[in-house]
Amino acid sequence: MDSNAPTTVLVVDDHPVVRDGLKAIISSEPDMEVVADVGLGCEAVTAFHELRPAVVLMDLLLPDISGAEAIRQICEQTPGAIIVVLTTLDGDEQIYRALEAGARGYLLKDMVRKELIHAIRQVAAGRRYIPPQIGSVIAENFPRTDLTHQEIEILKLIALGQKNKDIAYTLSISVNTVEAHVKRIIGKLRAEDRTHAVTIALKRGIIRL
Repeated sequence: MDSNAPTTVLVVDDHPVVRDGLKAIISSEPDMEVVADVGLGCEAVTAFHELRPAVVLMDLLLPDISGAEAIRQICEQTPGAIIVVLTTLDGDEQIYRALEAGARGYLLKDMVRKELIHAIRQVAAGRRYIPPQIGSVIAENFPRTDLTHQEIEILKLIALGQKNKDIAYTLSISVNTVEAHVKRIIGKLRAEDRTHAVTIALKRGIIRL
């Protein structure tokens, strides 16, 4: 690879105004070039494989597939892909999911002007970029809460206002099984009750409504 060639960047965000702003910031750097910007996760996967950018900036909230799923698909086909999450989501579970999918960095959108260019340079050089604010979120909730898929589904239904008998009917399980799951959920999240468990899960990004 030509050491004098600019670092190519693919911008993924469903808001055109945000994409335009990011392109303006990145393009102001003489050693960087935005090769494309897209608004959907499936478009991101296609654009990556067509253009092979050095770095991808990926939002997590996209209209079709999630940013984490787009990251997973890209990294499954190209393990060396370099992707930095740029999002408003600051829950520890959202961070874990993105990093597990293959992201090399994680930025919040309110950090953009100060840290975006530095982050791109760091990951392009082969390093990870996790700013202190993100590291603190992970540390505060370590070890990671190990909720099962069914426990997460039950949490979502509680958040929608369903009672235990309604949840049992929805999931085709017994009320006793639901009650046992709810008890475990409360314990794992160190919550006071089911309502508090939902509040914690929403804040940490374990579930979204």
